Amino acid sequence: MAEIRIRKRHRLREKEIRALADEISRRVGIDVFGPTDTIDRAESNEFDVIFVNGEALAIVIDDEAFLTVRGLLKFKPSKAYVTVDMGAVPYVSKGADVMAPGIVESDPEIKENDFVWIRDVKNKVPLAIGKALVSAQDMAKKLPGKAVKSIHFVGDKLWKYGEE
Repeated sequence: MAEIRIRKRHRLREKEIRALADEISRRVGIDVFGPTDTIDRAESNEFDVIFVNGEALAIVIDDEAFLTVRGLLKFKPSKAYVTVDMGAVPYVSKGADVMAPGIVESDPEIKENDFVWIRDVKNKVPLAIGKALVSAQDMAKKLPGKAVKSIHFVGDKLWKYGEE
């Protein structure tokens, strides 16, 4: 797997920080960062990376912002979660999409195309983030097929970038 290339890193203004923090807070149900934090935005191949006090804690894809796995671990959100059974954990933590039969619980407010974070049923720790391919109601039906398209997961190039 190729390394992530970060370029065009620049500091955000207070107004940009407030808008970004409000968007992420609305999605995950908790306050994340604020104007007292140092926030940078940088481009990579697939998405923009948001650095909060030097840590890659959020990403922007198609003008939509969401926390990275490290951001989820730091801020401990209360919304937009999808809980998978322990049998799905090895696959999800290696970047596999989430199949509907492996989902045991999800935030009932999830709609198709929403950003979601995936956690395991036992420890409730974040494993990955992705985009919902179906609503929470359809996830509960456990119909065969994919329910969440994986975007970023523990151990991928963005995760490893934070270890440097």
